[in-house]
Amino acid sequence: MKLPTDHPHPLVRRLFSFWAPTETSMRGWAMASVVVNAGITVTGAGVRVTGSGLGCPTWPRCTPDSFVPVAHPEVSPLNMAVEFGNRLLTFLVLAVGVACVLSALRMRPRRRSLVLLAWLQPVGIVAQALWGGLVVSTMLNPFTVGAHFLISSGLIAACWMLYARAGEGDGPARRVTHRDIRRLGHALLAAVFVLLVAGVVVSGTGPHSGDAMASRFDLDIEVVARFHADIAYVVVGLTFALAFALHVNNAPRPARRAALALFAVELAQGVIGYIQYFLAVPAMLVLLHVLGSTLVWIAALRVATSLRTRAPEAASAGPSPTAAHAVA
Repeated sequence: MKLPTDHPHPLVRRLFSFWAPTETSMRGWAMASVVVNAGITVTGAGVRVTGSGLGCPTWPRCTPDSFVPVAHPEVSPLNMAVEFGNRLLTFLVLAVGVACVLSALRMRPRRRSLVLLAWLQPVGIVAQALWGGLVVSTMLNPFTVGAHFLISSGLIAACWMLYARAGEGDGPARRVTHRDIRRLGHALLAAVFVLLVAGVVVSGTGPHSGDAMASRFDLDIEVVARFHADIAYVVVGLTFALAFALHVNNAPRPARRAALALFAVELAQGVIGYIQYFLAVPAMLVLLHVLGSTLVWIAALRVATSLRTRAPEAASAGPSPTAAHAVA
């Protein structure tokens, strides 16, 4: 019987590569998971800025008597379509997560580190879906909405770690530069996460609540926006310091490139942030800002993983039978 992994079309072979995984295909599925989790984070923001947060006013059904959108006198068809479309994307994210799990389970020799990281994806996606139900039941409370975004950030981190670890061995982590520079990289990653949290507070205080009935944080938007900007200055300063230290110490090229890429993304994100502030936070710029914050997070994760490496697997382990089958 001919397997999909033997199909003559390369796209079909890639789609079913989880059945005969190689290191390259494992990393490919992990990167795909990074992309789809980042994508659904941005589309979730699109639900909010279009006022479609309660387009499907119940959960798990879209309406009290239907899992799919039906005409409802109190809900705009457009808002319902936007919210339902975002819910459907969850199944795509879950499918990619399951492909990562199957790839990790079928790798030979099986690597426990990859299996554990892969399982975080479907488990986290299910938890995220359940939390989405809480967001709806609390009428888009800014706390639950903000936590929804931060959970997505955690899932992206798990996906990135799977991508990084799939290209390494399971030996002890070894730093590729001075110990204090690596510590600076860890401090930078922590600062970026604090920046994300501050951004969530700004979003929960600002005008785009997702629905007219949604509550807001009782805070001064000017104060929280300036606090968010102050943290951004700290992050940019730490990034510049890290990039300079890596250059002076002639660190490996991947680490230097990762730091410079993060610095560039931060500058672009800062420009978007200031423009949206002075233009009274238009919806399209909010979407770009959420995309930018997601890219900053991914770039910061890339910096952190570029500052260490792990020894390859022992040669005695032998090649993966499934990898040999895929090559054949």
